[in-house]
Amino acid sequence: MIIALNHKSNLEKEEYLKYLEDFSTIKTNHHLIVCPSFINLGQSNPDKIHLGSQNVSTYNSGAHTGEISVQQLKSYQVEYTIVGHSERRQEQKESLKEIHQKIIQLQKYDITPILCIGETKKEREEGKVEEILEKELLSATEGLTKEQKEKMIIAYEPIWSIGTGLIPSNKDIKKTISFIKKILPNTKVLYGGSVTEENIDIIKTISIIDGYLLGGLSLKIEKLKMLLKKLD
Repeated sequence: MIIALNHKSNLEKEEYLKYLEDFSTIKTNHHLIVCPSFINLGQSNPDKIHLGSQNVSTYNSGAHTGEISVQQLKSYQVEYTIVGHSERRQEQKESLKEIHQKIIQLQKYDITPILCIGETKKEREEGKVEEILEKELLSATEGLTKEQKEKMIIAYEPIWSIGTGLIPSNKDIKKTISFIKKILPNTKVLYGGSVTEENIDIIKTISIIDGYLLGGLSLKIEKLKMLLKKLD
């Protein structure tokens, strides 16, 4: 399975170095992707971990203060990049157009996009889950070839579930991921949103899930080890 670890804006330099030390003790056959904050990317050894970033600029290298270009990510041997996370959509007002541009940039440099999609609580209550997800998927993948779509990874994260401890029922998760896979056959789909070492026993019974995008849990090595053991 693919397990993507999103550190968000956490771990200072020494904390991250200790994290990498502890991370090296993990023994698993699952494909782990570490996505540290930008400032910690340079502390990582891409020969020992699969390295991901949490974002990429829509611009190429040049006079764009504060931006991190795809060329820079490639030079640090970044293999994956999270795109369209709900926190960026909400806090940075990231648009569908920008998300699409970022995916195009990443595809040019052979970096795999991990596209995050998900609905708000209100959208779910209004029965608009599939409408919202289809809009986000079609916009993000416009103009991509079949091969490019299949190389992407989709992370379904219900926005109302992130960090709340609340998760959809297995029936709802399975229905939603099946819907995503009808739009993008042969594309890996992860589930994210309040996944813990405790509720993984229930979620893992959904056989069509290809892996998980972890937030808070990704920072806690011992709990991560417990989760991975239950997935073995």
